[in-house]
Amino acid sequence: MKEYQYHIFSPYRVCPLGAHVDHQHGLVTGFAINKGVDLWFNINSEDSLREANISHVHLESKTFEGVVDFDIDAPSQVREHHWGDYARGAKYALKKRFSLSKGITGVIQGSLPVGGLSSSAAVLIAYVMAFAKANDITLQPFEVVKIASEAEREYIGLNNGLLDQACIALSKKNQLLFLDCDSNEYRLIPFGGQQQSTDNSQLPFEIGIFFSGLTRSLVNSDYNLRVYECKTAAWNMLAYTEQPLKTFDKTFLRDIPKATFEKTRIAMPARFARRAEHFYSEYRRVRQGVTAWETGNLKLFGKLSFDSCESSIHNYECGSPELIAIYEIMRSLPGVYGGRFSGAGFKGACIALVDPAHKSDIEHELTKRYLAQFPEYENTFKVFWVTPDDGARFV
Repeated sequence: MKEYQYHIFSPYRVCPLGAHVDHQHGLVTGFAINKGVDLWFNINSEDSLREANISHVHLESKTFEGVVDFDIDAPSQVREHHWGDYARGAKYALKKRFSLSKGITGVIQGSLPVGGLSSSAAVLIAYVMAFAKANDITLQPFEVVKIASEAEREYIGLNNGLLDQACIALSKKNQLLFLDCDSNEYRLIPFGGQQQSTDNSQLPFEIGIFFSGLTRSLVNSDYNLRVYECKTAAWNMLAYTEQPLKTFDKTFLRDIPKATFEKTRIAMPARFARRAEHFYSEYRRVRQGVTAWETGNLKLFGKLSFDSCESSIHNYECGSPELIAIYEIMRSLPGVYGGRFSGAGFKGACIALVDPAHKSDIEHELTKRYLAQFPEYENTFKVFWVTPDDGARFV
């Protein structure tokens, strides 16, 4: 590979507790992990370009085919449904705030299969950081979070919250990110009240990532539909209790007390009641999980993660047959503290917190039992072992 002046590593993320609630302003937890997206690039200058102008962006990918070319100072283009949309989305969100005049020439590469680890958010954060660097823009980490999230909502078309971007931009090794998606307040919490450390050897677990063999795009899944169902549940509660309705974009389950849900759940259609039940029960699980993490109770923390996945299956109604099979297998294996679907739970992967002493047995048994049910994924089912890591950064 040719020499590049700059290198950004933007990690993937996992969320052990706080599933499907960030878009309703709930409570979430997460880690960045030591696998992710690498972006190598040069900032364009008059000396480096002979034919194209200084504002040009040229990107190649080691993961996807084709190249991406556009001018960073030009109006945002219509989405092309191509991997380059994420670079254009980053430009779109930055241009709403800043003047952009310099482009980059670079290459990007992901280190794991796409599906369930928020690769799209990792890519967006890398581009936001690169375009900011090229144009002498200084961004605080939470500004990067908000800009990347806005790019995904408004340009890519995914009605997400801040969970993915926050985990990727804010995380620290050996610490759990705890984020309130209503106030945007967050804490980084060392395990068991330990002193802050960058040494992952202090953690009594590793993270297993079990790829089903199926990849998926959230924009083409039922992700956005679930968001609308949550908001409709909130509208039902407001209507049944004679409260003023807000516009859909200003309506969130977080703003409605659980007592109101208990009064109105019987009156609303069952599917909307299930979505709300997931939100309120997940709020409780995150609160309990943060206490378990702070006190070093990994067994309880893991159980709550399993319970989160149960609610995802039965109340939020996500999860392909493949993911549910992985979840049920890993729940039965010694050495697995807890786990759940990763990401939105439509195809993709499962994650688990695992006792490192049991890794090889878990990988062997899970692979054998999963492929016995789904032999068609023999060549695409993968197991990876990762650890919590620092957030996105220049290397």
